[in-house]
Parts: sequence; structure tokens; C-alpha cells
Amino acid sequence: MMTMPGFLAAVSAPVVTVATGRIDRRVMLGVFILLLALANFLAAAASSYWLVLVSRVMVGITIGGFWSIGAGLAGQLVPAKSVGRATSVIFSAVPLGSVLGVPLGTFIGDIAGWRTAFLVMGGFTLAVLVLLLAVVPPLPSDQATRLDVLGTMLRSVNTRFALVMTFLVVLAHFGTYTYVTPFLEQVTHASSGLITLYLLIYGAAGIAGNFLGGSTVGRYPRSTFAAAAALIAAATLLLPVLGRSDAGAVALLVVWGVAYGAVPVCSQTWFSKAAPDSPEASSVLFTASFQATISFGALAGGAVLDRSSPSTVMVLGGLAAVLMVLAAWAHWAGRFTWPKSS
Repeated sequence: MMTMPGFLAAVSAPVVTVATGRIDRRVMLGVFILLLALANFLAAAASSYWLVLVSRVMVGITIGGFWSIGAGLAGQLVPAKSVGRATSVIFSAVPLGSVLGVPLGTFIGDIAGWRTAFLVMGGFTLAVLVLLLAVVPPLPSDQATRLDVLGTMLRSVNTRFALVMTFLVVLAHFGTYTYVTPFLEQVTHASSGLITLYLLIYGAAGIAGNFLGGSTVGRYPRSTFAAAAALIAAATLLLPVLGRSDAGAVALLVVWGVAYGAVPVCSQTWFSKAAPDSPEASSVLFTASFQATISFGALAGGAVLDRSSPSTVMVLGGLAAVLMVLAAWAHWAGRFTWPKSS
């Protein structure tokens, strides 16, 4: 359920974006939102696991297509001097979704059943579609993304570093955070009510981290990205020691939330700086690498958890984040620079 959407999002990001390169981007965003609504309605009516899985396939296609287009739209919506701040606003959707979406869906499910939760979310998604068509202006595609453009980007040293660092930090996060609930249950011994509260606190910290990262990454892209990874490493490596108490677990979740909140905007900025003349192509690579690593991280973390313990999962994730910090240092030590046009 976690791995399939991530895998399909990684595949659909380049495929869908290239195939629809000449279509107005507002139209494509509307198509993906409608597909998400249909996926929710299918899940609500599903009579078997396989139908639920089909709905997750639709969600994966939506994620890949939506983010590969939407992540790079700031430049078309605001003046150049405000692009960094607008990008942070766009990516605030990630922690906001965790803070608002998960508890709301859980609350509706507890009150009226999980099928009702999917129905309500499907209706809410249709409302978002109406709002998109009413508020967002037409967004004509002035430069279609082609496969050869993606190939050219992949031959860039800076793009490869962006891929490596995104892979390591997202692996560190999703290989661990996907299983943070078992850790809080088995190691911290927190109740289900407290776990919900702790994850809400984590999400609120993620919102703060998103805007904090967005305010600094434009001027200090390497330092901001490395600092986020270092904080994730510290939080996950210390959780098996300090996370045995409620106070220690909450404190480290706050650090973790602030750190990961900055990761999406940092990663997108790195890809954008690596290819300043191809904003949508950079968004495609960002989305594909991010979603593929989410898929792999969730799968790897689950495999480790099946054979060991939640604490081992945290330690291994922390080591992956340490590797990302070392990669950022190698980038600095090699004195790699961005293209002058960035």
C-alpha cells in the first residue's frame, strides 16, 4: 500500500509529463485532481484488497504527474524575486497534509467508518478541483519537456549530486518515519492517543521547517540541505536512547519534523539550480527520485523491521542521513559550482 504508489509516481512523473508537454498545465492539474477523487471513491466502494490496490495505483499516477508539474509552477505564478517563497508555500502542502489530513481522515473513520472517510475526502477533492478552475489562471506550457532534456540533465554533475543527496535523505526519512508508530508503541510505550498527539506535534514542526528551509535555501543551498540531513541523523540515531521516555521522544520528533520539513524545498531547489533553464524537467527528476526513494525506503524499512526491531530501523536510517551529510561535504570539497545563469 505504501510501496506501489511511490513506484508508480516515480514512473508516471517523466512519462506523463513528456506525453502531455504541450497541454495547459492548469488542465493537467485538474485531470490529476479528478483522478485522485475517483481513486477515493473507488476505495470507498472496494469489496476486496485488489480494488483498494487499484485505487492506490491511481493515487501513485496522480502524485507523480501532479508534483512533476506543480512543483515548478512558482515561476509562472509570481515575480522572479518571490519564487523561493512561493516554492515554500507550494511545499507547505506536504507537512500540512500530515497535520490536517491524517488526523481528519482518522477522526471521520472512527466516527462513521473508513469508507465514509474516503467518500468525504473524494468530495473534498472535487471541491479543490472547482477551486483550481475558478482561481488559478491558465498556465500554457511554453517549453515542453522532452526525454532528451532529461537525459542532458542526468549527465550534469550537479544533477547527479542532487539525485544522490535526495536518495540518501529521503531513504533515511521514509525508511524510519514509516515505522515510527511501532517505535512509539514498543519502545516509548506511548498510548494510541499520545501517539496521535506526538505525530501532530511532528507535523506542526514540519510546517515551521518548511518555511525556515525555504527562507535560507536560496542563499545557502548546500548548508541548508546538509543541516536538515544532520538533524534527521541526530534525531533517528538518538531515538533508541532518548526515545524511551515521552519527553525525549517528543523533543526528537520536533527536531525531526523541523528537519524533514525543509527537505522537499531543499531538494527541489537543488534540481532547479542544476537546470535553471528547464524548470519542469528539474521538477520531473525531483518528483521521480523522491517518489522512487519513498517506495524503496518504506520497503527497506519494513524488511529491516521484520527481522530486527524499531530501534535498528532508526539507527540504519540515521546512518543513511550521515552519508548524505558526507555527500554534501564532498560536493563542497570538490568546489562544484552552479551554472552562472542560476
